[in-house]
Amino acid sequence: MKQLQRSPKKPMVLLRRSIIEGLKSPNQQSVCQALQQAVELEHATIPVYLYGLYSLNPAKNAEIVDIIQSVVVEEMLHMTLASNVLNALGGSPNIDTPGFIPTYPGPLPGSVEGSLVVHLKPFSQEQLVTYLLIEQPEHPITIPIPSGAPEPTGADGITIGEFYSALSKAITLLGNDAFVSPPRNQVDTSLMPGAFAVTDVGSAQKAIQTIIAQGEGSALSPEENAQGDVPAHYYRFMQIYAGGLLQPPAPGQTQPFVFNVAGAPVPLDATGVYPLPDDPKAASYAANPAQAFANDTFNYTYTCLLKVLHHLFNGQNNPAQMANAIGLMMSLKGQAKAMMAGIPNPSAPYIGPSFEYQPVSPGPKLPSQ
Repeated sequence: MKQLQRSPKKPMVLLRRSIIEGLKSPNQQSVCQALQQAVELEHATIPVYLYGLYSLNPAKNAEIVDIIQSVVVEEMLHMTLASNVLNALGGSPNIDTPGFIPTYPGPLPGSVEGSLVVHLKPFSQEQLVTYLLIEQPEHPITIPIPSGAPEPTGADGITIGEFYSALSKAITLLGNDAFVSPPRNQVDTSLMPGAFAVTDVGSAQKAIQTIIAQGEGSALSPEENAQGDVPAHYYRFMQIYAGGLLQPPAPGQTQPFVFNVAGAPVPLDATGVYPLPDDPKAASYAANPAQAFANDTFNYTYTCLLKVLHHLFNGQNNPAQMANAIGLMMSLKGQAKAMMAGIPNPSAPYIGPSFEYQPVSPGPKLPSQ
C-alpha cells in the first residue's frame, strides 16, 4: 500500500485572476459575477460525469454507476444552492443561453489557457483521473491506496473549494444589508431534497459550506457531513480509483480510513463500457441521418431542460416547473439508453450525445436525406 498525499501542484483549473481579485474588495456586482461563474462551473461538470455514466453497462458496473449517479445528483444541488445565493443578493442566474454550455474539449468555466482540459469521454481509469482533478480538495486526507494505482497530478491552480472560500469571505464583507428583502426566487427542500432558502450571510455561508463539504470533505474527514455516512465527491471517486469502498475507523479506534478492496470491492469491468466516441459533435444528416437525429433530439431535450431550470431559478420556483425538470431529466436518461441499445442505427449503435445548445426541435419523424 502507499499513501494518498496532497499533490504539491493543485489540479483545479486556473481561475481568471480578475475573479479572485474582485472578491478581495467585493461589491455586489463582483460577487454576483463570481456566483454566476459558480453556477456555470457546477453545471459544467454534469455533462462530463453523465457521459461517463451513459457509457457504463449497469449490469456489469453497478457500483461505479451508483457512485457517479450520486455525484451528479449533488452537483445539481450545488447548482441550485449557488443560484439561491445569487438570487438572494439581487442577481439572476443566466442559464438559457448557448454560452452557458462549455465547449468540450476545453477548460471549465472561469479557467484560463493552459489549465485542465476537460473532455466528454467514455468511462476509463484515465477519465476518472479527470474527475479527481476536478474534485481534488485543498487539503486531501492521507489514505492508503493499493500499490500501483496511478496518482492524479495537474497544473498549479485554485481548487473549487478555494474559490468558494473566497466567495464566502466576500459575502461576509458585504454583510446582511446586501441581501434583498423579501427573499426572492428561492428553491427550497419542498422542491429539491437538500436545498434551502438563502436570506442572509448565515444561510449563504451554509449553502457554500454544503457545496465545499459535499465536494471535498474537510481537512479532518473524507466524509461530507458529521454523520459520517457518505464520502465527499473526491473520495467517492477515489473508491473507484482504489477499487474498494471507503471504510471509516471502527468506533473508538484511531486507525485511518482505508479503501476496503478485499471486503467491499468496486470493480471495473472493461467489457461493460460502451465504446462511445470522444468529444462528439453534431452529426451530419447526409452522413448518418439516424445518428444525427438521435443526437439532435437529445440536445433539444437538454436545451429544454436548461430553459426550464432558467425559469425555475428566475421566479417560477413551483412544483409544476420542478416536475417539468424531472421529466426532462428522465427523458434524457431514456434517450441515452436508446442510443446505447443501437436504436438509432443497429449497424453503428454507439453514438454519444454532444451536449450542445439545440433550441429547435428536429421534429417528430426522421428527416429525409
